[in-house]
Amino acid sequence: MPLSYSDGTVSEHMACRSSAVVFDVSHLGTLQLQGEEVFSLLQEQLSNDLNKISLGRTQYTHLLDDEDASVLDDIIVWWVDEDSFYVIPNASNTEIVQQAIGGTDTTLDRALIAVQGPRAREIVAVVSPEAAAVAKFHVVPFTFHGEPCFSAGTGYTGEDGVECHVPASVANRFFNEVMAAGAVPAGLGARDTLRLEAGLPLHGHELKRGVTPPEANLDWVVGYKKSHFRGREAVESRKARGLRYRLFGIRALGRQPLRDGSAVFLAGRSVGNLTSGNYSPVLQTGIGLALLEPALTDGLEVEVEIRGRRVPALICKYPFIP
Repeated sequence: MPLSYSDGTVSEHMACRSSAVVFDVSHLGTLQLQGEEVFSLLQEQLSNDLNKISLGRTQYTHLLDDEDASVLDDIIVWWVDEDSFYVIPNASNTEIVQQAIGGTDTTLDRALIAVQGPRAREIVAVVSPEAAAVAKFHVVPFTFHGEPCFSAGTGYTGEDGVECHVPASVANRFFNEVMAAGAVPAGLGARDTLRLEAGLPLHGHELKRGVTPPEANLDWVVGYKKSHFRGREAVESRKARGLRYRLFGIRALGRQPLRDGSAVFLAGRSVGNLTSGNYSPVLQTGIGLALLEPALTDGLEVEVEIRGRRVPALICKYPFIP
């Protein structure tokens, strides 16, 4: 997937907000796990509680470091059959996740194609009515030109849409038919600005070594009612000792794009750093996410240091758009 196609990132971003775009997200990993023991294995290794869902559903979860509860990866689990799961880690972390849970790496055998936007289901229905009909956070099988596929009601843009698991042999055909039905191809640039407007964390930025789920406002991803899971003692210890920082939204008071890594100042004192930053095409201002001192509150006016200049901004709630 390129940074952008010919129309550019802003055009692709706005097409997703107003109509529909298609992303090739095949760089994400896929681990396929089958067997009666898989449910228990995933319960023991991943943070969320699979008892909250059932066959035909998806779940967002984390793989935590057992020593300090850092988020080693954030993952989507697809429960595709009675004893069969697709575990979808971030691309660079597939090997780390596989070491923890096992499974067969099928990344090179398939494509993941995401169609997102208010017209996404209408467009996918032209290619496969079954794929388009999947409910939000559900997963269903469908057939495309005789090949078995899966469609999940998931995405990374804040818009409605589907993500389709398609065999590599028909992936180009599927992508081209979705485009022919009206979806605009979109690249990594738009994927980042869309997820940032939607306040969705990115591994390596909001989620990384030294950041635990509660510090990233993702305590709901931790199944504390489970008898055991990897990193449980560490995350409970961190909460008991107190959070070191907490994730906040930052919105510039002007059009200046915000930048990852920039220091945030309150009354001249450094209170943390941006973990992500960019320009919001919808709001037409700079926005970002930042790990700041946990006692801070929304509405405080701060300054963000960008290339030696301090830009006025507000601490705010996220997502940045409805």
